[in-house]
Amino acid sequence: MILVFSDFGGRGSYMGQMRAVMRRAAPEVDVVTLTAHAPVFDPYRSAYLLAAESAIARPGDVVLAVVDPGVGGERAALAVRADEVWYVGPDNGLTDLVARRAERVETFAIVWRPARLSASFHGRDLFAPTAAALARGVTAGLEPVAARRVGADWPDDLDQIVFIDDYGNAMTGRRAATLAADARLAVPGLDAPLDRLRTFADDAAAIGFWYENAMGLVEIAARESSAAARFDLAIGTPVTPVPLPAT
Repeated sequence: MILVFSDFGGRGSYMGQMRAVMRRAAPEVDVVTLTAHAPVFDPYRSAYLLAAESAIARPGDVVLAVVDPGVGGERAALAVRADEVWYVGPDNGLTDLVARRAERVETFAIVWRPARLSASFHGRDLFAPTAAALARGVTAGLEPVAARRVGADWPDDLDQIVFIDDYGNAMTGRRAATLAADARLAVPGLDAPLDRLRTFADDAAAIGFWYENAMGLVEIAARESSAAARFDLAIGTPVTPVPLPAT
């Protein structure tokens, strides 16, 4: 299948136009939206979310990842094959965490260009057709390149909020497996760090907590209320594990 990750949001026709291109080019391939609500204009924080969300992909799948504030500029167009899953999108660091955590990585420049390439919508005109072709096993139009290092100086885990869902739960870019079982989480403005709980039901007093979410990330929540509103959290809000993980 093709899994789509973007910051397009729920309004406008952007997602629909990309999906239409892929369905027309590869009607036998399912197209599934992972999210259209990645951090807007923000490949840096989106990279940590993409690495977690795309773990559901299986060998042969294609992940179309488009968070592309530099569209039409000098950034390259890439197809990265990481552990037999293809990632298609801009060369702006968005796939760096995925590649860094994979056992086997191959990187290709997308040299194919359509007859009509808009200046502002490479997601539809360049990346979507490439994703559809790869899902059908067609690799024409790709040229091997040395591993790209946009994002090479980004940390392995990011102690910031990278996503807030409609319930007000706030995901970070930190993998929970990197923290001790008794680690606490310091949040700006709170007098005391948040304790770790297993799940929402354990927050009996609804005071707020952090837990390992279903994608393996550290997430801040409060039972039956918005942790983002209660603790004044936004995309980019820093958090600090206590104690700090070993490096």
